[in-house]
Amino acid sequence: MDSIEKLLEVMRKLRDPKVGCPWDVEQDFASIAPYTIEEAYEVADAIERENYDDLRDELGDLLLQVVFHAQMADEGGHFSFDDVAGRISEKMIRRHPHVFGSEEQRGNGKVDGSWEEIKEQERAGGDDASAIAGVARALPALKRAEKLGKRASRVGFDWPDRHGVHAKIVEELDELEEAVGARNAAAAEEEFGDILFAVVNLARHLKIDPEKALTGANHKFERRFRDMEREITEKGKSLKDFSLASLDRHWRAAKQRVG
Repeated sequence: MDSIEKLLEVMRKLRDPKVGCPWDVEQDFASIAPYTIEEAYEVADAIERENYDDLRDELGDLLLQVVFHAQMADEGGHFSFDDVAGRISEKMIRRHPHVFGSEEQRGNGKVDGSWEEIKEQERAGGDDASAIAGVARALPALKRAEKLGKRASRVGFDWPDRHGVHAKIVEELDELEEAVGARNAAAAEEEFGDILFAVVNLARHLKIDPEKALTGANHKFERRFRDMEREITEKGKSLKDFSLASLDRHWRAAKQRVG
C-alpha cells in the first residue's frame, strides 16, 4: 500500500460510524473548513521561516484536510479523492498548452496572458459569466480585494494610472472624516473599507503585493517594538512609565538600532 492509499484508508476508518473516532465522524464540510484555512497558513509560516522539517509536517496536515473533505464528499455521493486528483491534473494540462499541447503550441512556448485567457474560457462555460465570477468569498479580504480589482481591470474598469487611484484614496479619506464628524459609526466603517479597497488598487498599479507589503510592515513594527521594549525593561522600567513623547524618542532609537 503506497502512502496516499494508506492515508485514504486511515481517513476511511476515522470516519467509520462503528469503529471510527467520534470527533471525526461528527464533522462536516463547514466545521472542517476553518482547520483547512489554518493549515494553509501554517504551511506559509513554515516556508517563511525556511523550516523544512516543519514544512513537511504542515504539508501533511494540509493534505489530510484534502483527504478529509474528499472522504466526506465520497460518503455523500458527490465525488472521490480520485476525482479531485484527476480534475486538477486535467486543469493543469489544459492551462499549460506550451508543455502538454500540440507540437505547434509547444514550439510557440509560453505566451503572456494565456493562463488568464484559458481561465476566462473556463469561467465562460459556467453558470456565472461575470468578469468577477469565481473570486472566492472566503479569501482574506485583502487578497480578495486585489483579485476583484484585477478582474475588473481586464475588462477596462480601472483608473488609467496610479494618480487616479491616489486621488480616490484622498476622496475616501475625506468621506471618512465626514462620517466620523457626523458620529455615524456604520458610515465610518463603510468609508474605512473603501479606503482599504482603494489602497489595494494602488498597490496593484504599483505592482506591489499588498499582503507581502503588510506582512513586512508587521514584521518591522514587531522588530522595532520588541527592541524598544527590551531597552526600557532592561533599565527596570515599564513602557507605561513614559509619556508618549518619550516613547517616541525610544521608538526612533529602536529604528536606528534594528532598522
